[in-house]
Amino acid sequence: MHQFPYNLSELKIGDIAIIDSFTDPVMSLKLLEMGCIPGERVELVKVAPMGDPIAIHVAGYLLSLRKAEASTVLIHQIRA
Repeated sequence: MHQFPYNLSELKIGDIAIIDSFTDPVMSLKLLEMGCIPGERVELVKVAPMGDPIAIHVAGYLLSLRKAEASTVLIHQIRA
């Protein structure tokens, strides 16, 4: 289990993490509007057969993100 910030695209199905920050200012605005707020708990729920996109449970709903988008979200893993 990682203790330092790493990105959302690195989670495995069932992993739970807390959003820390963002690396892309433009993408961060879109993600903030979708409930991806620093301090929010996220869980990786599904991965498409080809590995992209991924589905995360965040802010009470299921959100689908491309891996490129997920890689801009820095997290702290709390449970593998």
